[in-house]
Amino acid sequence: MKGDHCLICHAEIEAILSWNTLLGRKEVPKVCRECKENFAPITGEVCEMCGRPFAFLETEYRVGNLCFDCKRWEEDEHWSGSLDRNRSLYRYTDFTKDVLAKFKFRGDYVLGEIFAEDLRQTLQAFQYDYIVPIPLSEERLYERGFNQAEALITTAGFEPTQLLSRVHTEKQSKKSRSDRIHLQQVFKFDSDLNLNSKTIVLIDDIYTTGSTLRHAAKILKENGAAKVYSFTLAR
Repeated sequence: MKGDHCLICHAEIEAILSWNTLLGRKEVPKVCRECKENFAPITGEVCEMCGRPFAFLETEYRVGNLCFDCKRWEEDEHWSGSLDRNRSLYRYTDFTKDVLAKFKFRGDYVLGEIFAEDLRQTLQAFQYDYIVPIPLSEERLYERGFNQAEALITTAGFEPTQLLSRVHTEKQSKKSRSDRIHLQQVFKFDSDLNLNSKTIVLIDDIYTTGSTLRHAAKILKENGAAKVYSFTLAR
């Protein structure tokens, strides 16, 4: 029985005939088995704060339940306590990097469907008041045609809440780690919502140094949010 095509490699996915598929109770897979197995889910012991897998970290860069990067963030009084916790689905391997590049930079919006079910299950486990996409500047939005974080939220069946706007800056990928950490605030609070005692979940595609998410979390807490968590596809 012929099926749909993999959203990544475009190979045909053989549909499995069963009563569930005949009755329309089971979605057809979005990716083939080979592509699915190329993703590297984050499992096992991770940094309590950023979700970095300890299995792929040298022991000298682990400090108790934290990675060395998060320890440094928390030792900085300007950033300590800004982001409560991040969790990510996959390790940022070459395969995942390529898929996200197609989704993010080459405008292949439909690739967001690949992650919808995993994102849906993860967000259902969170207790939150608002799901907030990391915003793009107007210039970046014009370049790409869509905000990938917002697309992930809507594709998974949730309603994004726009609380932030972004000042246009040089692309983060072109900055050093030190430059990212010492950036001036790149977001501004852009909503009339009262965030007092609210819990926010930020959504973005990649966690690198954690600078972007901490900038967003910090300004949300300065405007009343009690807790700010984040979720990204890759770490």
